[in-house]
Amino acid sequence: MIARYFATLVNVSIYLIFFCILPPTSKGTAPNVPWFEDLPAVAMDYKVHIDPGKEDCYFQYVKPGATLYVSFQVIRGGDGMAGFAVRHPSGQIVHPYQWKPNGEYQEQSSVGGYYSVCLDNQFSRFASKLVNLYLTVVRYDLWDKYAKEVEQINMNMDNFTTGLKSVERNINDMLMYQHHSRAKESRDFNLINDNNTYVLRWSLVQIIVIMSTTALQVYFVRKLFETKSGSSRARI
Repeated sequence: MIARYFATLVNVSIYLIFFCILPPTSKGTAPNVPWFEDLPAVAMDYKVHIDPGKEDCYFQYVKPGATLYVSFQVIRGGDGMAGFAVRHPSGQIVHPYQWKPNGEYQEQSSVGGYYSVCLDNQFSRFASKLVNLYLTVVRYDLWDKYAKEVEQINMNMDNFTTGLKSVERNINDMLMYQHHSRAKESRDFNLINDNNTYVLRWSLVQIIVIMSTTALQVYFVRKLFETKSGSSRARI
């Protein structure tokens, strides 16, 4: 993924699912495209920081015939919601902006090109957002190529290839579920910390108010029973 703002990346982890049937490089790789973009499957997990009133866009190259999946989850900041949109390589917005805490988009059999994924925080003027962005690009059509190569060397590996394809689908599904679980866990953890800080501060304020009120009451009660020695002698 080619990011427009590299400074906003907090934590980047890239999971590359690559089977030894393909070499590390391929002759069909498009020019100016990183070598890992030509792999059968690429999964990326980003944590990005979006400043208030700003919009960050990221670009991902998708091979023709591949399956694109994008999801986001607001972890912390402000009202816990952000805008999310996906733009087609042709310039058409295939997923319009929606202000929500999480969302996802999936497209089958992509025509190929650079997709734009935008995270918007323009409605929030003061609070920044920490967003978890998850993206996968899977080329299921490559399994047909593997099957043809196996048939050429007279090896009946249909069941094996089908099994590998099923395993890859299950792995991608598990990565998606794992991403959602991590995002929810991070969001709940930050919410608990914020609530703990809020309760602690209010408790300290209430303790200070109670102690101040008690001191004032004691002071005024003592004032009521306080008598001056000079005035008492004059009356006697």
